[in-house]
Amino acid sequence: MFEKLQALEAKYDELSHLLGETSVISVPDKYHKTAKAHAELHDVVEKFRQYKTLSVQVQQTRGILEQESDPEMLEMAREELQSLEAALAQAEAQLKLLLIPRDPNDKKNVILEIRAGTGGDEASLFAQEMFRMYSRYAERRRWKVEVLNASYSSVGGLKEVIALVNGPDVYSRLKFESGVHRVQRVPETEAQGRIHTSTITVAVLPEADEVDIVIDSKDIRIDTFCSSGPGGQSVNTTYSAVRITHIPTGEVVSCQDEKSQIKNKAKAMKVLRSRLYEKALEEQQNEIAESRRSMVKAGERSEKIRTYNFPQNRVTDHRIGLTLHRLDTIVEGDLDEIIEALITQNQAEALKNQIV
Repeated sequence: MFEKLQALEAKYDELSHLLGETSVISVPDKYHKTAKAHAELHDVVEKFRQYKTLSVQVQQTRGILEQESDPEMLEMAREELQSLEAALAQAEAQLKLLLIPRDPNDKKNVILEIRAGTGGDEASLFAQEMFRMYSRYAERRRWKVEVLNASYSSVGGLKEVIALVNGPDVYSRLKFESGVHRVQRVPETEAQGRIHTSTITVAVLPEADEVDIVIDSKDIRIDTFCSSGPGGQSVNTTYSAVRITHIPTGEVVSCQDEKSQIKNKAKAMKVLRSRLYEKALEEQQNEIAESRRSMVKAGERSEKIRTYNFPQNRVTDHRIGLTLHRLDTIVEGDLDEIIEALITQNQAEALKNQIV
């Protein structure tokens, strides 16, 4: 591990030097790539330097213990050594986490897709509540949520909603939310007070840049139609809604949120690009599925990942066996405890499988 850290530190110093070179500064693309690589190494190099400083201090303090005879000085040295060794162990643990290969998508924005599953109207109402939950969580983290497309049920719930969540490190915190979410509660329409079970599916897709996925214009068919639902005078009067079909894969994306056909097309292309990017990622991940089998699943939509039990005010994440009895605060967007637990579990599994 330390040989690897020394190599990273040398690379960091080299990049620091290059950032001051005129040949790099004068070429924007080259400077941007160099600065990005430098920034990516900053945290691990700083932590390694802290570790080396602590290691020297530990050795020096042990030397004092071997040479000192004054009881008071010995006691101070023992306390200092205990504190330094604890800090050194913590720094080493943090270094191991920093050396885990990062998901290249962690800093990306996401396309969040929520769809009502089994349960009819109750499922659509739950889908609406889950979208509100994620929107509240986004507010807490100062992310921006932009609805790209939505369709509603007859009772005002959401059959489907597709939204762009924009902000720092969005994918790194939401990527484990993909899957089947189950709700257990008594619907308002239930006269006999029986608990019903409904499900929704959540998909979290990293937003794909044009450089990630190139879509040939020959591979898509674009249809326009009148928008439906709430939206004012343009509804059912202008052909502003857009449906894009990706012919090679059969993937279909519709968008009618904007009054402008051009804006709807741009949003639909954003969703299509992200879905195709996800397909490409799934193909890559299938190749290494065996090595990741024990890790937290990153979003197999057929898998039931979480249950929300309203009568017991309980939320259970089935992947990590976490149960919290504060559903009322979680649906208001207080998701950090669950998300942090999922990230910690994923890091632990990655460390266990890592060959240093």
